[in-house]
Amino acid sequence: MWLKRLAVLNFKNCAEATLDFTPVVNAFTGANGAGKTNLLDAIHYLSLCKSFFNPIDSQQIRRGSDWFMVQGEFEKNGQLDAVSCSLKRNQKKQFKKNKKAYTRLADHIGLFPLVMVSPNDSAIVTDGSEERRRFIDNVISQTDLAYLDGLIAYNKCLAQRNSLLKQAGKGGVLDSSLLDVLDVQLVELGVPIFEKRQAFMAEFIPEFDNHYRFLTETAETVSLVYESQLMHGSFSTLLSQYLERDRLLERTTVGIHKDDLLFSIHGDMPLKKFGSQGQQKSFLIALKLAQYSFLHHRKNFKPLLLLDDIFDKLDDQRTRKLMQMVSADDFGQIFLTDTDSTRINRIFEEINRSVRIFEINAGTARQLEEHEQG
Repeated sequence: MWLKRLAVLNFKNCAEATLDFTPVVNAFTGANGAGKTNLLDAIHYLSLCKSFFNPIDSQQIRRGSDWFMVQGEFEKNGQLDAVSCSLKRNQKKQFKKNKKAYTRLADHIGLFPLVMVSPNDSAIVTDGSEERRRFIDNVISQTDLAYLDGLIAYNKCLAQRNSLLKQAGKGGVLDSSLLDVLDVQLVELGVPIFEKRQAFMAEFIPEFDNHYRFLTETAETVSLVYESQLMHGSFSTLLSQYLERDRLLERTTVGIHKDDLLFSIHGDMPLKKFGSQGQQKSFLIALKLAQYSFLHHRKNFKPLLLLDDIFDKLDDQRTRKLMQMVSADDFGQIFLTDTDSTRINRIFEEINRSVRIFEINAGTARQLEEHEQG
């Protein structure tokens, strides 16, 4: 699968742009703030119905405008699909495939899978467990629509249970019969999600290990472990066991919404505290490349790979290894950003790969001379 063309109108700082891409490597270069990352985000929007960086759709509209539109032409298995997204202020966004509007945006997720690697990924290491659960959910949801539906239903049920606990905590009487119903629903929805996460991690961790070893040439030992309270007892038993604590805190303290990923380096030392910036970035890139491999295997075609500001905090050796890896046959179409077009040309000359470079300036795009392989 690859994106042949992207057309953008009033999206972030870009008034208008139409770009034709190569099925291999495409690079956006220009100064910081020029709009390179905004073009990556437009591609992300087409694939996953939302911005990678900002969940508020109306804030994607260019200042001074009342609407935006992003259109793309994807080629997959010899078939061309036209995808468009538009949003007017104070209205719902519209997604269409081949001019037919979706009734549910969730039905679009996974049709044109994508992996984004960004400096914002550092939150997966440095922030709370919610970021790491979001990472797991994003990967699985692109291959399993039932998982996404189950997760939405679980979160609704969880919100109802928390609301019930809060009402009781404010002097009301706990409705035990309603609590029992919610507990049954929470277990019925939560256990399949837990099982799918377990199965995913069993497949995902070996992929992660392979990518990290290639990137770093086994310079250091790292580990990735999935942790869930459901590994230590049945969900229904845990809900009963911790009911008094839940009542005291007025929220549900056990369940799959507490799952986490544990990142370690040099044995059992937390990556967040003991990993250098370069080691943390290598870890995150390996995570995202393992996500790519997982999607590739499940979909039987290659997703898009978006690399935003990827050379920051990586030394020359790891940069070269990364570009060698992602421009090889195991990976498909790649989009990347960098401030320096000369560096892009040099790197791809060294590894003997083709690249098409677009210079971005104040939201406008101009294609530079293409560097051809060989």
